[in-house]
Amino acid sequence: MDNLVFAGGSGVAVLVLYAVLMLVIGWLAGRKHVERTNQSYYLAGNGLGLVTLFFTLYATQYSGNTIIGYAPNAYRMGFAWWQSVPFMMAVIGAYLIYAPRLYVVARKEQFVTPADWLRHRFHSNAVVLVAVGLMLWGLANYLLEQFVAMGHAISGLTGNTVPYEVGVLVFVIVMLIYSWSGGMRAVAVTDAVQGVMLLLGIAAMLVGVLYLTGSNLSDVTSHLQETDPAKIGAPDLETSLNWFSLVVVVGFGAAMYPHAIQRIYAAKSERTLKRSLAAMSWMPLVTTGVIFVVGILGLQLVPGLSEKKSEQLVGILANRVADINTFFFVLMVLFFGGIVAAIVSTADSALLSLSSVISRDVYGRFINPDSPESRQVLVGKVVGVIAVFALLMLAWNPPGTLYSIFVLKMELISQIAPAFMLGLYWRRLSAWPVVVGMIAGAGLSGWMTIASVDGVGGLSGGLLGLALNTTICVVGSLIVPHRDEQKDPESDTSRYVTAEALAAPNHRGGRS
Repeated sequence: MDNLVFAGGSGVAVLVLYAVLMLVIGWLAGRKHVERTNQSYYLAGNGLGLVTLFFTLYATQYSGNTIIGYAPNAYRMGFAWWQSVPFMMAVIGAYLIYAPRLYVVARKEQFVTPADWLRHRFHSNAVVLVAVGLMLWGLANYLLEQFVAMGHAISGLTGNTVPYEVGVLVFVIVMLIYSWSGGMRAVAVTDAVQGVMLLLGIAAMLVGVLYLTGSNLSDVTSHLQETDPAKIGAPDLETSLNWFSLVVVVGFGAAMYPHAIQRIYAAKSERTLKRSLAAMSWMPLVTTGVIFVVGILGLQLVPGLSEKKSEQLVGILANRVADINTFFFVLMVLFFGGIVAAIVSTADSALLSLSSVISRDVYGRFINPDSPESRQVLVGKVVGVIAVFALLMLAWNPPGTLYSIFVLKMELISQIAPAFMLGLYWRRLSAWPVVVGMIAGAGLSGWMTIASVDGVGGLSGGLLGLALNTTICVVGSLIVPHRDEQKDPESDTSRYVTAEALAAPNHRGGRS
Protein backbone atom coordinates (compact mmCIF):
# COMPACT_ATOMS: atom_id res chain seq x y z
CA MET A 1 0.00 0.00 0.00
CA ASP A 2 1.16 3.54 -0.76
CA ASN A 3 0.60 6.71 1.28
CA LEU A 4 0.24 4.86 4.54
CA VAL A 5 -0.81 7.85 6.61
CA PHE A 6 -2.04 5.66 9.47
CA ALA A 7 1.31 3.92 9.83
CA GLY A 8 2.98 4.71 13.11
CA GLY A 9 1.62 6.62 16.08
CA SER A 10 -1.69 7.97 14.73
CA GLY A 11 -3.27 4.62 13.94
CA VAL A 12 -1.99 3.00 17.11
CA ALA A 13 -3.30 5.94 19.17
CA VAL A 14 -6.81 5.48 17.79
CA LEU A 15 -6.68 1.76 18.61
CA VAL A 16 -5.50 2.41 22.16
CA LEU A 17 -8.15 5.07 22.82
CA TYR A 18 -10.88 2.82 21.49
CA ALA A 19 -9.69 -0.16 23.56
CA VAL A 20 -9.59 1.94 26.73
CA LEU A 21 -13.10 3.27 26.08
CA MET A 22 -14.51 -0.24 25.68
CA LEU A 23 -12.77 -1.46 28.83
CA VAL A 24 -14.16 1.44 30.85
CA ILE A 25 -17.70 0.79 29.58
CA GLY A 26 -17.41 -2.90 30.42
CA TRP A 27 -16.07 -2.15 33.90
CA LEU A 28 -18.87 0.32 34.65
CA ALA A 29 -21.56 -2.08 33.42
CA GLY A 30 -20.14 -4.96 35.44
CA ARG A 31 -19.69 -2.80 38.55
CA LYS A 32 -23.27 -1.53 38.47
CA HIS A 33 -24.91 -4.90 37.81
CA VAL A 34 -23.34 -7.70 39.80
CA GLU A 35 -26.17 -10.26 39.55
CA ARG A 36 -25.08 -13.33 37.61
CA THR A 37 -28.32 -15.02 36.61
CA ASN A 38 -28.87 -16.08 33.02
CA GLN A 39 -31.52 -13.37 32.50
CA SER A 40 -29.32 -10.63 33.93
CA TYR A 41 -26.02 -11.60 32.33
CA TYR A 42 -27.19 -12.75 28.88
CA LEU A 43 -30.27 -10.53 28.35
CA ALA A 44 -29.52 -7.42 30.45
CA GLY A 45 -32.56 -8.22 32.57
CA ASN A 46 -34.87 -7.85 29.53
CA GLY A 47 -34.52 -4.09 29.81
CA LEU A 48 -33.01 -2.74 26.56
CA GLY A 49 -34.65 0.55 25.55
CA LEU A 50 -35.26 1.91 22.06
CA VAL A 51 -31.91 3.57 21.35
CA THR A 52 -29.77 0.82 22.87
CA LEU A 53 -31.80 -1.94 21.24
CA PHE A 54 -31.62 -0.26 17.83
CA PHE A 55 -27.87 0.19 17.96
CA THR A 56 -27.17 -3.28 19.33
CA LEU A 57 -29.32 -4.76 16.53
CA TYR A 58 -27.52 -2.53 14.04
CA ALA A 59 -24.03 -3.36 15.29
CA THR A 60 -24.94 -7.05 15.34
CA GLN A 61 -26.38 -7.08 11.82
CA TYR A 62 -23.69 -4.99 10.13
CA SER A 63 -20.48 -6.76 10.93
CA GLY A 64 -16.87 -6.25 9.96
CA ASN A 65 -17.69 -8.30 6.87
CA THR A 66 -20.03 -5.52 5.76
CA ILE A 67 -17.19 -3.02 5.51
CA ILE A 68 -14.13 -5.16 4.83
CA GLY A 69 -15.84 -7.79 2.67
CA TYR A 70 -18.67 -6.07 0.78
CA ALA A 71 -16.68 -3.29 -0.88
CA PRO A 72 -14.25 -5.82 -2.43
CA ASN A 73 -17.23 -7.86 -3.67
CA ALA A 74 -18.60 -4.78 -5.42
CA TYR A 75 -15.12 -4.19 -6.86
CA ARG A 76 -14.94 -7.75 -8.23
CA MET A 77 -18.56 -8.22 -9.35
CA GLY A 78 -19.54 -4.72 -10.41
CA PHE A 79 -23.18 -3.67 -10.33
CA ALA A 80 -24.30 -7.26 -9.74
CA TRP A 81 -23.30 -6.77 -6.10
CA TRP A 82 -26.25 -4.41 -5.61
CA GLN A 83 -27.90 -7.62 -4.37
CA SER A 84 -26.28 -6.86 -0.99
CA VAL A 85 -28.91 -4.15 -0.42
CA PRO A 86 -32.07 -6.23 -1.03
CA PHE A 87 -30.79 -9.22 0.94
CA MET A 88 -30.23 -6.96 3.95
CA MET A 89 -33.79 -5.69 3.41
CA ALA A 90 -34.93 -9.31 3.41
CA VAL A 91 -33.42 -9.74 6.87
CA ILE A 92 -35.74 -7.04 8.23
CA GLY A 93 -38.66 -8.70 6.45
CA ALA A 94 -37.83 -12.00 8.13
CA TYR A 95 -37.63 -10.31 11.53
CA LEU A 96 -41.06 -8.79 11.04
CA ILE A 97 -42.53 -12.22 10.23
CA TYR A 98 -41.60 -13.77 13.53
CA ALA A 99 -39.93 -11.38 16.00
CA PRO A 100 -42.99 -9.66 17.58
CA ARG A 101 -44.84 -12.96 18.04
CA LEU A 102 -41.74 -14.70 19.41
CA TYR A 103 -41.16 -11.80 21.82
CA VAL A 104 -44.61 -12.28 23.37
CA VAL A 105 -44.00 -15.98 24.01
CA ALA A 106 -40.43 -15.36 25.21
CA ARG A 107 -41.53 -12.70 27.68
CA LYS A 108 -44.25 -14.94 29.10
CA GLU A 109 -42.03 -18.02 29.36
CA GLN A 110 -38.80 -16.19 30.34
CA PHE A 111 -36.64 -17.54 27.50
CA VAL A 112 -32.88 -16.93 27.55
CA THR A 113 -31.56 -18.73 24.46
CA PRO A 114 -33.11 -19.54 21.07
CA ALA A 115 -33.23 -23.21 22.08
CA ASP A 116 -35.66 -22.31 24.88
CA TRP A 117 -38.30 -21.59 22.23
CA LEU A 118 -37.65 -24.90 20.49
CA ARG A 119 -37.84 -26.78 23.77
CA HIS A 120 -41.11 -25.03 24.65
CA ARG A 121 -42.65 -25.61 21.24
CA PHE A 122 -41.58 -29.17 20.39
CA HIS A 123 -40.80 -30.82 23.76
CA SER A 124 -37.99 -32.69 22.01
CA ASN A 125 -34.34 -33.05 22.98
CA ALA A 126 -33.57 -34.14 19.43
CA VAL A 127 -34.84 -30.85 17.98
CA VAL A 128 -32.87 -28.89 20.56
CA LEU A 129 -29.61 -30.80 20.06
CA VAL A 130 -29.64 -30.54 16.26
CA ALA A 131 -30.54 -26.85 16.39
CA VAL A 132 -27.89 -26.16 19.04
CA GLY A 133 -25.30 -27.89 16.86
CA LEU A 134 -26.22 -25.65 13.91
CA MET A 135 -26.20 -22.58 16.15
CA LEU A 136 -22.76 -23.35 17.54
CA TRP A 137 -21.43 -23.97 14.03
CA GLY A 138 -22.89 -20.68 12.85
CA LEU A 139 -21.58 -18.76 15.85
CA ALA A 140 -18.09 -20.26 15.51
CA ASN A 141 -18.00 -19.33 11.83
CA TYR A 142 -19.32 -15.89 12.67
CA LEU A 143 -16.58 -15.30 15.23
CA LEU A 144 -13.94 -16.61 12.84
CA GLU A 145 -15.19 -14.22 10.17
CA GLN A 146 -14.91 -11.27 12.56
CA PHE A 147 -11.38 -12.23 13.64
CA VAL A 148 -10.23 -12.39 10.01
CA ALA A 149 -11.89 -9.02 9.29
CA MET A 150 -10.32 -7.57 12.44
CA GLY A 151 -6.85 -8.58 11.29
CA HIS A 152 -7.37 -7.13 7.80
CA ALA A 153 -8.74 -3.88 9.23
CA ILE A 154 -5.93 -3.28 11.69
CA SER A 155 -3.03 -4.36 9.50
CA GLY A 156 -4.42 -2.77 6.33
CA LEU A 157 -5.33 0.57 7.84
CA THR A 158 -2.07 0.91 9.78
CA GLY A 159 0.15 -0.31 6.97
CA ASN A 160 1.21 -3.35 9.03
CA THR A 161 2.50 -1.12 11.83
CA VAL A 162 0.27 -3.37 13.92
CA PRO A 163 0.65 -6.85 12.38
CA TYR A 164 -2.41 -8.96 11.58
CA GLU A 165 -1.83 -11.48 14.40
CA VAL A 166 -1.05 -8.87 17.05
CA GLY A 167 -4.09 -6.77 16.18
CA VAL A 168 -6.43 -9.75 16.41
CA LEU A 169 -4.95 -10.95 19.71
CA VAL A 170 -5.05 -7.57 21.45
CA PHE A 171 -8.61 -6.73 20.52
CA VAL A 172 -9.87 -10.20 21.28
CA ILE A 173 -8.45 -9.83 24.80
CA VAL A 174 -10.13 -6.42 25.15
CA MET A 175 -13.43 -7.91 23.99
CA LEU A 176 -13.14 -10.82 26.43
CA ILE A 177 -12.46 -8.50 29.36
CA TYR A 178 -15.41 -6.16 28.90
CA SER A 179 -17.92 -8.84 27.87
CA TRP A 180 -16.83 -11.02 30.82
CA SER A 181 -17.25 -8.06 33.19
CA GLY A 182 -20.59 -6.67 32.07
CA GLY A 183 -22.38 -9.31 29.97
CA MET A 184 -25.20 -8.11 27.70
CA ARG A 185 -25.31 -4.68 29.35
CA ALA A 186 -21.67 -3.99 28.52
CA VAL A 187 -22.06 -5.42 25.02
CA ALA A 188 -25.22 -3.38 24.31
CA VAL A 189 -23.72 -0.09 25.53
CA THR A 190 -20.51 -0.63 23.57
CA ASP A 191 -22.66 -1.53 20.55
CA ALA A 192 -24.37 1.85 20.81
CA VAL A 193 -21.00 3.63 20.81
CA GLN A 194 -19.72 1.41 18.02
CA GLY A 195 -22.86 1.86 15.92
CA VAL A 196 -22.54 5.65 15.98
CA MET A 197 -18.85 5.39 15.05
CA LEU A 198 -19.67 3.03 12.20
CA LEU A 199 -22.31 5.33 10.70
CA LEU A 200 -19.97 8.32 10.91
CA GLY A 201 -17.15 6.31 9.39
CA ILE A 202 -19.22 5.08 6.46
CA ALA A 203 -20.33 8.62 5.64
CA ALA A 204 -16.73 9.83 5.91
CA MET A 205 -15.50 7.11 3.56
CA LEU A 206 -18.08 7.94 0.90
CA VAL A 207 -17.33 11.66 1.03
CA GLY A 208 -13.61 11.02 0.88
CA VAL A 209 -13.71 8.63 -2.08
CA LEU A 210 -16.05 10.91 -4.03
CA TYR A 211 -13.70 13.83 -3.39
CA LEU A 212 -10.66 11.83 -4.42
CA THR A 213 -12.15 10.51 -7.64
CA GLY A 214 -14.01 13.69 -8.54
CA SER A 215 -16.61 11.33 -9.97
CA ASN A 216 -20.20 10.37 -9.66
CA LEU A 217 -21.70 6.98 -10.52
CA SER A 218 -22.52 8.02 -14.07
CA ASP A 219 -18.83 8.83 -14.67
CA VAL A 220 -17.85 5.46 -13.22
CA THR A 221 -20.41 3.74 -15.43
CA SER A 222 -18.91 5.40 -18.51
CA HIS A 223 -15.43 4.37 -17.37
CA LEU A 224 -16.54 0.75 -16.90
CA GLN A 225 -18.29 0.76 -20.27
CA GLU A 226 -14.90 1.41 -21.82
CA THR A 227 -12.73 -0.78 -19.60
CA ASP A 228 -14.89 -3.64 -18.21
CA PRO A 229 -18.44 -3.63 -19.66
CA ALA A 230 -19.32 -6.99 -18.08
CA LYS A 231 -19.50 -5.28 -14.69
CA ILE A 232 -22.35 -2.98 -15.73
CA GLY A 233 -24.33 -5.38 -17.92
CA ALA A 234 -27.74 -6.75 -16.97
CA PRO A 235 -27.35 -10.08 -15.17
CA ASP A 236 -28.24 -13.26 -17.02
CA LEU A 237 -30.83 -15.73 -15.76
CA GLU A 238 -28.35 -17.76 -13.72
CA THR A 239 -27.01 -14.66 -11.99
CA SER A 240 -30.54 -13.47 -11.30
CA LEU A 241 -31.42 -16.81 -9.72
CA ASN A 242 -28.26 -16.55 -7.67
CA TRP A 243 -29.46 -13.14 -6.48
CA PHE A 244 -32.77 -14.71 -5.48
CA SER A 245 -30.95 -17.48 -3.61
CA LEU A 246 -28.88 -15.02 -1.62
CA VAL A 247 -31.87 -12.83 -0.80
CA VAL A 248 -33.76 -15.81 0.63
CA VAL A 249 -30.84 -17.52 2.38
CA VAL A 250 -29.38 -14.34 3.86
CA GLY A 251 -32.83 -13.02 4.78
CA PHE A 252 -33.73 -16.11 6.77
CA GLY A 253 -30.19 -16.92 7.90
CA ALA A 254 -29.25 -13.53 9.35
CA ALA A 255 -32.62 -13.33 11.11
CA MET A 256 -31.76 -16.65 12.78
CA TYR A 257 -28.49 -15.48 14.31
CA PRO A 258 -28.71 -16.64 17.94
CA HIS A 259 -27.40 -13.29 19.17
CA ALA A 260 -30.07 -11.47 17.12
CA ILE A 261 -32.82 -13.67 18.60
CA GLN A 262 -31.53 -12.91 22.08
CA ARG A 263 -31.79 -9.20 21.36
CA ILE A 264 -35.45 -9.80 20.55
CA TYR A 265 -35.81 -11.38 23.99
CA ALA A 266 -33.93 -8.50 25.65
CA ALA A 267 -36.24 -5.73 24.40
CA LYS A 268 -37.91 -3.71 27.13
CA SER A 269 -41.32 -4.03 25.48
CA GLU A 270 -43.00 -5.21 22.30
CA ARG A 271 -43.46 -1.59 21.22
CA THR A 272 -39.73 -0.95 21.69
CA LEU A 273 -38.92 -3.98 19.54
CA LYS A 274 -41.26 -2.93 16.72
CA ARG A 275 -39.95 0.64 16.68
CA SER A 276 -36.35 -0.59 16.59
CA LEU A 277 -37.11 -2.88 13.66
CA ALA A 278 -38.86 -0.02 11.84
CA ALA A 279 -35.73 2.11 12.20
CA MET A 280 -33.58 -0.83 11.05
CA SER A 281 -35.50 -0.98 7.77
CA TRP A 282 -33.57 2.10 6.55
CA MET A 283 -30.14 0.72 7.35
CA PRO A 284 -29.57 -1.41 4.22
CA LEU A 285 -29.53 1.73 2.06
CA VAL A 286 -27.51 3.73 4.58
CA THR A 287 -24.93 0.98 5.15
CA THR A 288 -24.64 -1.69 2.45
CA GLY A 289 -25.81 0.74 -0.23
CA VAL A 290 -23.05 3.20 0.62
CA ILE A 291 -20.40 0.48 0.83
CA PHE A 292 -21.52 -0.79 -2.59
CA VAL A 293 -20.94 2.69 -4.03
CA VAL A 294 -17.48 2.85 -2.42
CA GLY A 295 -16.53 -0.50 -4.01
CA ILE A 296 -17.74 0.65 -7.43
CA LEU A 297 -15.81 3.92 -7.17
CA GLY A 298 -12.73 1.86 -6.27
CA LEU A 299 -12.81 0.36 -9.77
CA GLN A 300 -11.85 3.73 -11.17
CA LEU A 301 -9.56 4.83 -8.36
CA VAL A 302 -7.43 1.66 -8.07
CA PRO A 303 -8.12 -0.53 -11.13
CA GLY A 304 -6.64 -3.93 -11.80
CA LEU A 305 -6.38 -5.39 -8.29
CA SER A 306 -6.17 -9.17 -8.05
CA GLU A 307 -8.74 -11.08 -5.97
CA LYS A 308 -6.32 -11.36 -3.06
CA LYS A 309 -5.23 -7.74 -3.28
CA SER A 310 -8.82 -6.53 -3.56
CA GLU A 311 -9.49 -7.92 -0.08
CA GLN A 312 -7.40 -4.94 1.09
CA LEU A 313 -9.46 -2.44 -0.96
CA VAL A 314 -10.92 -0.61 2.03
CA GLY A 315 -7.48 -0.11 3.55
CA ILE A 316 -6.05 1.14 0.26
CA LEU A 317 -8.88 3.63 -0.23
CA ALA A 318 -8.82 4.84 3.37
CA ASN A 319 -5.11 5.56 3.27
CA ARG A 320 -5.34 7.40 -0.05
CA VAL A 321 -8.28 9.51 1.09
CA ALA A 322 -6.55 10.35 4.37
CA ASP A 323 -3.49 11.59 2.49
CA ILE A 324 -5.45 14.38 0.76
CA ASN A 325 -5.38 16.89 3.63
CA THR A 326 -5.88 17.24 7.38
CA PHE A 327 -9.67 17.38 7.09
CA PHE A 328 -9.84 14.03 5.32
CA PHE A 329 -7.25 12.60 7.66
CA VAL A 330 -9.61 13.32 10.57
CA LEU A 331 -12.53 11.80 8.66
CA MET A 332 -10.54 8.64 8.02
CA VAL A 333 -9.59 8.42 11.68
CA LEU A 334 -13.34 8.28 12.37
CA PHE A 335 -13.73 5.67 9.67
CA PHE A 336 -10.82 3.68 11.06
CA GLY A 337 -12.41 3.63 14.50
CA GLY A 338 -15.77 2.77 12.97
CA ILE A 339 -14.43 -0.30 11.18
CA VAL A 340 -12.73 -1.70 14.26
CA ALA A 341 -15.84 -0.85 16.29
CA ALA A 342 -18.12 -2.71 13.90
CA ILE A 343 -15.96 -5.81 13.94
CA VAL A 344 -15.51 -5.96 17.70
CA SER A 345 -19.17 -5.22 18.40
CA THR A 346 -20.29 -8.05 16.16
CA ALA A 347 -17.76 -10.45 17.65
CA ASP A 348 -18.73 -9.66 21.24
CA SER A 349 -22.39 -10.33 20.48
CA ALA A 350 -21.60 -13.70 18.92
CA LEU A 351 -19.29 -14.61 21.80
CA LEU A 352 -21.93 -13.81 24.41
CA SER A 353 -24.51 -15.88 22.55
CA LEU A 354 -22.13 -18.81 22.14
CA SER A 355 -21.43 -18.72 25.87
CA SER A 356 -25.14 -18.68 26.68
CA VAL A 357 -25.85 -21.69 24.47
CA ILE A 358 -23.02 -23.63 26.09
CA SER A 359 -24.04 -22.45 29.55
CA ARG A 360 -27.79 -23.07 29.44
CA ASP A 361 -28.48 -25.50 26.58
CA VAL A 362 -25.51 -27.84 26.90
CA TYR A 363 -24.13 -27.64 30.45
CA GLY A 364 -27.29 -26.59 32.28
CA ARG A 365 -29.62 -29.00 30.48
CA PHE A 366 -27.58 -32.10 29.79
CA ILE A 367 -24.35 -32.11 31.79
CA ASN A 368 -25.28 -30.64 35.18
CA PRO A 369 -29.00 -29.81 35.35
CA ASP A 370 -28.86 -29.13 39.10
CA SER A 371 -26.14 -26.48 38.86
CA PRO A 372 -26.98 -22.94 40.05
CA GLU A 373 -27.28 -20.24 37.42
CA SER A 374 -24.12 -18.50 38.61
CA ARG A 375 -22.15 -21.67 37.89
CA GLN A 376 -23.76 -22.04 34.48
CA VAL A 377 -22.76 -18.47 33.63
CA LEU A 378 -19.18 -19.15 34.77
CA VAL A 379 -18.98 -22.33 32.65
CA GLY A 380 -20.27 -20.42 29.64
CA LYS A 381 -17.61 -17.75 30.12
CA VAL A 382 -14.76 -20.23 30.44
CA VAL A 383 -15.81 -22.33 27.44
CA GLY A 384 -16.29 -19.16 25.43
CA VAL A 385 -12.72 -18.07 26.15
CA ILE A 386 -11.40 -21.51 25.16
CA ALA A 387 -13.42 -21.41 21.92
CA VAL A 388 -12.15 -17.93 21.10
CA PHE A 389 -8.50 -18.90 21.36
CA ALA A 390 -9.10 -22.06 19.31
CA LEU A 391 -10.70 -19.89 16.60
CA LEU A 392 -7.78 -17.47 16.79
CA MET A 393 -5.53 -20.25 15.53
CA LEU A 394 -7.75 -20.51 12.45
CA ALA A 395 -7.97 -16.73 12.05
CA TRP A 396 -4.19 -16.53 11.74
CA ASN A 397 -4.43 -18.92 8.77
CA PRO A 398 -7.89 -18.05 7.35
CA PRO A 399 -9.52 -20.75 5.18
CA GLY A 400 -10.58 -18.60 2.22
CA THR A 401 -12.01 -15.16 1.56
CA LEU A 402 -14.41 -13.52 3.98
CA TYR A 403 -17.27 -13.99 1.54
CA SER A 404 -16.85 -17.76 1.28
CA ILE A 405 -16.86 -18.01 5.09
CA PHE A 406 -20.00 -15.87 5.16
CA VAL A 407 -21.84 -18.08 2.66
CA LEU A 408 -21.07 -21.33 4.49
CA LYS A 409 -22.29 -19.86 7.77
CA MET A 410 -25.51 -18.54 6.27
CA GLU A 411 -26.39 -21.74 4.44
CA LEU A 412 -26.28 -23.75 7.66
CA ILE A 413 -27.81 -21.29 10.12
CA SER A 414 -30.77 -20.67 7.80
CA GLN A 415 -31.84 -24.30 8.29
CA ILE A 416 -33.20 -23.33 11.71
CA ALA A 417 -35.75 -20.95 10.16
CA PRO A 418 -38.61 -23.43 9.52
CA ALA A 419 -38.59 -24.54 13.17
CA PHE A 420 -39.05 -20.93 14.26
CA MET A 421 -41.31 -19.46 11.60
CA LEU A 422 -43.52 -22.44 10.85
CA GLY A 423 -43.51 -23.36 14.52
CA LEU A 424 -44.88 -19.96 15.53
CA TYR A 425 -47.73 -20.03 13.02
CA TRP A 426 -48.53 -23.68 12.29
CA ARG A 427 -49.75 -25.75 15.19
CA ARG A 428 -49.43 -29.05 13.35
CA LEU A 429 -45.65 -28.80 12.83
CA SER A 430 -44.13 -31.91 14.40
CA ALA A 431 -40.79 -32.53 16.09
CA TRP A 432 -39.39 -35.40 14.05
CA PRO A 433 -39.97 -33.82 10.62
CA VAL A 434 -38.21 -30.72 11.99
CA VAL A 435 -35.23 -32.84 13.09
CA VAL A 436 -35.01 -34.69 9.78
CA GLY A 437 -35.54 -31.46 7.83
CA MET A 438 -32.73 -29.61 9.61
CA ILE A 439 -30.31 -32.51 9.16
CA ALA A 440 -31.20 -33.02 5.51
CA GLY A 441 -31.11 -29.32 4.65
CA ALA A 442 -27.83 -28.72 6.44
CA GLY A 443 -26.32 -31.87 4.93
CA LEU A 444 -27.25 -30.93 1.37
CA SER A 445 -26.13 -27.30 1.57
CA GLY A 446 -22.96 -28.18 3.50
CA TRP A 447 -22.00 -30.91 1.06
CA MET A 448 -22.53 -28.63 -1.94
CA THR A 449 -20.32 -25.97 -0.37
CA ILE A 450 -17.53 -28.35 0.64
CA ALA A 451 -17.64 -30.15 -2.74
CA SER A 452 -17.53 -26.79 -4.55
CA VAL A 453 -20.84 -27.46 -6.28
CA ASP A 454 -21.98 -24.02 -7.39
CA GLY A 455 -25.66 -24.87 -7.35
CA VAL A 456 -28.34 -25.89 -9.79
CA GLY A 457 -29.15 -23.35 -12.47
CA GLY A 458 -28.03 -20.50 -10.24
CA LEU A 459 -29.91 -21.71 -7.15
CA SER A 460 -27.45 -22.05 -4.29
CA GLY A 461 -26.97 -25.05 -2.04
CA GLY A 462 -28.31 -23.04 0.88
CA LEU A 463 -31.62 -22.36 -0.88
CA LEU A 464 -31.92 -25.95 -2.10
CA GLY A 465 -31.22 -27.20 1.40
CA LEU A 466 -33.78 -24.81 2.88
CA ALA A 467 -36.37 -25.93 0.32
CA LEU A 468 -35.70 -29.59 1.14
CA ASN A 469 -35.86 -28.82 4.85
CA THR A 470 -39.20 -26.99 4.55
CA THR A 471 -40.70 -29.71 2.36
CA ILE A 472 -39.79 -32.41 4.87
CA CYS A 473 -41.23 -30.31 7.71
CA VAL A 474 -44.53 -29.73 5.93
CA VAL A 475 -45.07 -33.18 4.41
CA GLY A 476 -43.81 -35.01 7.48
CA SER A 477 -46.05 -33.00 9.79
CA LEU A 478 -49.08 -33.69 7.62
CA ILE A 479 -48.35 -37.40 7.97
CA VAL A 480 -47.30 -37.37 11.65
CA PRO A 481 -48.84 -34.33 13.42
CA HIS A 482 -47.41 -32.76 16.53
CA ARG A 483 -48.06 -35.02 19.50
CA ASP A 484 -49.55 -32.19 21.59
CA GLU A 485 -51.93 -30.99 18.89
CA GLN A 486 -55.04 -32.53 20.40
CA LYS A 487 -54.20 -32.85 24.06
CA ASP A 488 -52.65 -29.42 24.67
CA PRO A 489 -54.69 -26.60 23.14
CA GLU A 490 -52.48 -24.02 24.84
CA SER A 491 -49.59 -25.09 22.59
CA ASP A 492 -51.23 -23.11 19.79
CA THR A 493 -49.07 -20.00 19.70
CA SER A 494 -51.83 -18.07 17.95
CA ARG A 495 -53.51 -17.88 21.34
CA TYR A 496 -50.73 -15.64 22.67
CA VAL A 497 -51.70 -11.98 22.63
CA THR A 498 -49.50 -8.94 23.07
CA ALA A 499 -46.97 -8.71 25.84
CA GLU A 500 -48.76 -5.65 27.21
CA ALA A 501 -52.02 -7.61 27.43
CA LEU A 502 -50.26 -10.48 29.16
CA ALA A 503 -49.06 -8.03 31.78
CA ALA A 504 -52.57 -6.68 32.47
CA PRO A 505 -53.97 -7.66 35.89
CA ASN A 506 -57.27 -8.87 34.47
CA HIS A 507 -55.62 -11.24 31.99
CA ARG A 508 -56.39 -14.82 32.92
CA GLY A 509 -52.66 -15.65 32.94
CA GLY A 510 -51.85 -12.86 35.39
CA ARG A 511 -48.72 -10.77 35.11
CA SER A 512 -45.87 -12.30 33.10
